[in-house]
Order: sequence, then structure tokens, then C-alpha cells
Amino acid sequence: MTNPSSAPLALESIASAARERDVFEAVEFAGERLSCKARDAATDAFYRLESRNGRVFASLVTPDRWLSESIESDLMHYGDPLEELVAEELAEFGLEVPESELVVKHFRSDDLLYTFETPLPAPIAADADKTLRFLLAYEAAFRALGDMSGSDED
Repeated sequence: MTNPSSAPLALESIASAARERDVFEAVEFAGERLSCKARDAATDAFYRLESRNGRVFASLVTPDRWLSESIESDLMHYGDPLEELVAEELAEFGLEVPESELVVKHFRSDDLLYTFETPLPAPIAADADKTLRFLLAYEAAFRALGDMSGSDED
């Protein structure tokens, strides 16, 4: 079993590695949550890793309904399941996770954030490097959707 006190230490090391990758506008670590501000999104959006009830979750959260809807619209337009897009990006980062083992829930959280959330498979969540790669793959999967890459109109 994982020592509960080791979770914040792992997330802190992942935060440091995420900063070095220079993918996010900002990276913050507090308690059991790592929050990475999306770079170039049309409005505030954050990729998160957090530990809850013995599980690690990756998520994309935004207070902006229109940003969430722009992502949904692209998914409906292109017809690709989000789980497939995440699985493809995971493979690019050297993590082979069958699409059938990925679940991306989309909901509005209790703190009124539009949320896309995925529990990490246990073998990935137990390894800091794999967890970082999962976060980077999650970001890559969402980056091209909706207004996540900015609001330039040409």
C-alpha cells in the first residue's frame, strides 16, 4: 500500500518536472492537488492532478461554460470519443492504456467548474514519471479541442 503521506511528495516532484517541461503557463502545488494553468486557452482553464480517496485523478477544469461547450462541440463534430484521443496521446508518451480502461467524465463540479475528469490506472498513479506523462498526454489531447489553443479569428 502507498503511504498516504507520500502522495503530496510525489505530486510535488511532478510539479517540479512539469515546470521544467514548460508546457503550462503556471504550475502550482498545494496539499493533494497539482494545478497547471493551460497555456494559450481562450479563457482560464487548469489541468489538475489530485489524490482523493486513495485514487489519483487527472482533470481539465474551467469556470467558463463556453470553453467547455467549444470542446464538446469539436468532439461531436469530429466524432472521436475523448477516451480514444486520450489513449492516442498516452501512446505518444509511451504509455499503453487500452481505451476500454479510460473513462472521461464530463460534469459541473460542486465548486461550479466545468470538469473533464479521468481516474488514472493504478500502475500509472504509483509511478511519478508515468503520472507526469499522463498529465502531459491529457493536456495534448485537449489542446487541439475547442478554444483551448486560443481565440484567434482569421
